[in-house]
Amino acid sequence: MLLKNIQRLNAAFAALLIVTSGAFAQSAEVDELLERLSDPDLSNWEAVEQRIYEAWSRSGSPSIDLLLTRGRDAMEAEDYDVAIEHLTALTDHAPEFAEGWNARATAYYLADMYGPSIQDIRIALSLNPKHFGALSGLGLMMDELGYSEFALEAYRAAQAIHPHRPNINEAVERLEQEQEGEAL
Repeated sequence: MLLKNIQRLNAAFAALLIVTSGAFAQSAEVDELLERLSDPDLSNWEAVEQRIYEAWSRSGSPSIDLLLTRGRDAMEAEDYDVAIEHLTALTDHAPEFAEGWNARATAYYLADMYGPSIQDIRIALSLNPKHFGALSGLGLMMDELGYSEFALEAYRAAQAIHPHRPNINEAVERLEQEQEGEAL
């Protein structure tokens, strides 16, 4: 059963890489912020990253934004079942809102439900292929599941968008070293 689930995760990840290469429209504000974030010499990258997350978290609907806030608050309180309930209501009512899928993916991950988490990441990335947080989360899960090649691909994709986050850079370096060692 576990092997079958892992094979499904593997297939989901392969599909995800195909999906993230599609077209994507976002606000000029986010485009400009992502452009700034990609500058390797950017000194205030944390502030730019925060502004991107704030922009991604605005759905345009007060009720959807409230569900996102409640879901995140429940995650912070480590009440993952409640978080998943709020975020499922969000994704049911706003299926085009990528951050809702990403937040629910996080809740599923925290609840040790990797399959649903990866599925939600796939949807989040189909809606927002530049979501470096979703790519990083995917890399983390693939790494934890022992799929280092897929983890490295996801981390590299996140790093191409966001070259500043230390945990992503460390993961890329570690996984590259592991793969180089295996090649010898």
